[in-house]
Amino acid sequence: MTSNLRIAILGCGNMGQAFAKAFLNYDLVARADLLLLGRDDVHCQRLTTLMPGLPTGTLTVAVGEYDMVLLAVKPQDFWRAAEGLRSVLRPRQIVLSIMAGIPIARLQRELNHRQVLRAMPNTPALLGMGITGFSASPEVERSRLHQVENLINATGRSIFLEDETMLDAVTAVSGSGPAYFYYIVQAMMQAGKELGFTESVAGLLVKQTMLGAFHLLNNSDKTIDELIGAVASKGGTTEAALGAFRAGGLSETIISGMKAAQQRATELAKE
Repeated sequence: MTSNLRIAILGCGNMGQAFAKAFLNYDLVARADLLLLGRDDVHCQRLTTLMPGLPTGTLTVAVGEYDMVLLAVKPQDFWRAAEGLRSVLRPRQIVLSIMAGIPIARLQRELNHRQVLRAMPNTPALLGMGITGFSASPEVERSRLHQVENLINATGRSIFLEDETMLDAVTAVSGSGPAYFYYIVQAMMQAGKELGFTESVAGLLVKQTMLGAFHLLNNSDKTIDELIGAVASKGGTTEAALGAFRAGGLSETIISGMKAAQQRATELAKE
């Protein structure tokens, strides 16, 4: 059953659209209560084409009538969005930002607004299978926090972090995480081709193996070491591959890369 919650979305790229569709799919917001905000009338028409049947509009005082503003513009466009939002936001409203790298303190300062939450989703949210870390300013009441958590969970799962600085680690682990898996899949598919398979056959073997391995990992009571041991018999083929991975420092390289992602997230917050 839909609630009487009203949400305006500024920034309707992939993530903004994913959140909008999730809110509708789970009947969390009525279609008439979900407003897509465009830069001008031409942009609004484009949004109507992307998501037919949803109200569109520009940044006017009418935005102040909504319960929440979802800020999903690109980080480099935030300054422009802030200029328009500052004059229409009302104190009772919640602002939920899913922009990477912009901390709550800066959001509050540039929007001249206190009730702010910051979230870091990842691209599987497009399928309702994302994981989102989020934090809130002290001014956000617990009841509103739970309300936002329910909204975010429509895109998958969520985890609330008291310490906002941990969102940089969320960025490194889950925000950027899908790309790490794609990179490994790509390497395994290339290996399959070099072993004689066509690209389509190599892709089928690798992607189905990854899917099956995930489900085993997610549903097994065994530890990861035990799951590895169940495949890697002593002196066998899997052990040979794992030995080559260890010799090449694969684990250390992955850990180093993820730490670099966290460091870059911290740097972006200061730029």
